[in-house]
Amino acid sequence: MKVILREDIPSLGKCGEVIEVKPGYARNYLIPKNLVIMATKGSLKAINEVSKQKELRENKKKKESLKLKGAIEKISCTAEVNVGEEDKVFGSVTSQDIVSLLKEKGFDIDKKKLELENPIKVLGVYTLPIKLHPEVVANLKLWVVKKEGR
Repeated sequence: MKVILREDIPSLGKCGEVIEVKPGYARNYLIPKNLVIMATKGSLKAINEVSKQKELRENKKKKESLKLKGAIEKISCTAEVNVGEEDKVFGSVTSQDIVSLLKEKGFDIDKKKLELENPIKVLGVYTLPIKLHPEVVANLKLWVVKKEGR
C-alpha cells in the first residue's frame, strides 16, 4: 500500500516521501495516529504544496539563525567565579550559567543548543559551539575569570 508520510519517522523516511508499507501496518497504526495519508493523485498534489511551504519555513529559520550567529560571534561573555588557593575554581560554569550570561546580553538561547560536554572548572578563554540550526553553529567566546573583591 502506498502512503505519504506527514511527519519524519526514523524507521520509514522523511515528511512528504511516498513509501510502500504493508496494508495492515498502514490501516492499524500509521493512519489512526495521523502519521500518513493514502497516496492518491489529489493527496500527492497537496503534499507537494505542503513540502514547498515546509521548505520555505526551513529557509527562513536558517536565515534567522545565520543572523543570530553573526551577532553571537561578535560578542564575548565573561563569567566571574570564586577561586581558592592556586586559582582552583569553587564549583563550575555550567550551560545554565552561560545561558544567563547570554540573556544579559540580549540573546534568548535554549541551554540544549549549547554544546558543552562538561562544566568548565578551570580559568581561561573558551570557544563554545552553539547549535542554532542543524546547519548553523555559532562560536561563543567565553572568558572564565577570577571574581574581584575577595
